[in-house]
Amino acid sequence: MSADSPPAASPITSDDRVVPLADLFRLLGDPTRLRIVLACVEQRRAVGAIAELLGLSASLVSHHLRLLRAARIVRAERQGKQVFYVAADRHISAMLGELLEHIAEPQADASDIE
Repeated sequence: MSADSPPAASPITSDDRVVPLADLFRLLGDPTRLRIVLACVEQRRAVGAIAELLGLSASLVSHHLRLLRAARIVRAERQGKQVFYVAADRHISAMLGELLEHIAEPQADASDIE
């Protein structure tokens, strides 16, 4: 590699992985959507149950669920005429569980860092 050549992107920092990950965090960065996903991690729920649990309108919950389904964060399961939503897979559940544990940890003092 010459001195003028840009460094090769590592698989971790390449745009084909970072951009979708940033999009995932952007979707989950909305408190309403995050609350909806967390409700779907706990158990599978219908739109009406999510709306009631979170004190939101069913139409608002449906709108957010459309975005979350498109991003493969939640998936729909039909049972007869009823549709239930659940976290898409164990990766989503595990990631959110780990992040919740992280924020519950006591904050480190500046003296802990040195």
